[in-house]
Amino acid sequence: MAERTLGVVLFPGFELLDVFGPLEAFGGLPGLFRVVLVAEQSGPVASAQRVRAVADHGLADCPRLDLLLVPGGIGTREEVENRTLLDWLARRAAEAEIVTSVCTGAALLARAGVLDGRRATTNKAFFQWVADHGPHVAWIKAARWVDDGKFVTSSGVSAGIDMALHVIARTCGREVSENVARAMEYEWHTDSDWDPFAKVWGLV
Repeated sequence: MAERTLGVVLFPGFELLDVFGPLEAFGGLPGLFRVVLVAEQSGPVASAQRVRAVADHGLADCPRLDLLLVPGGIGTREEVENRTLLDWLARRAAEAEIVTSVCTGAALLARAGVLDGRRATTNKAFFQWVADHGPHVAWIKAARWVDDGKFVTSSGVSAGIDMALHVIARTCGREVSENVARAMEYEWHTDSDWDPFAKVWGLV
């Protein structure tokens, strides 16, 4: 099985677990996935929790990506107006095999125009804010994640881990994902419709 390159987008105010939850899963499979962190410019990027992560590449020198992951976080409030990033996302989404988002990262994909006509979900606490950025997207109110073929979007924060394990199962087989979840001592929610938080936030 050929190694796939996963690019994870960083921006000021990204949510830590949106990035490092999925990376705990993907990063445990060397030879199957190569992970690169990408930001507008290479170097350290401060998260919403003020912990910094180091981008390996800027947008201009990012290598070809097979998979793309867009996290959420408070920083999405500004990035939805960042045309440089949105245009880059649109180009890279067209080239990638699978494009994923966690939490409010779906707002960036929606603003980039790549989710139009697709089914998607997002963080339930900020559901309407995200949905307003994608009026032509079929937003699913109750879902842990939504798999619409090329695009796989997840609900808030921890849901990104379940989504990542689902993508690993899709690309590498269910047994591989189960082994990763076991190694993480993580109870994987394999039902994409499991979403108690939709009720908590009054969406259903």
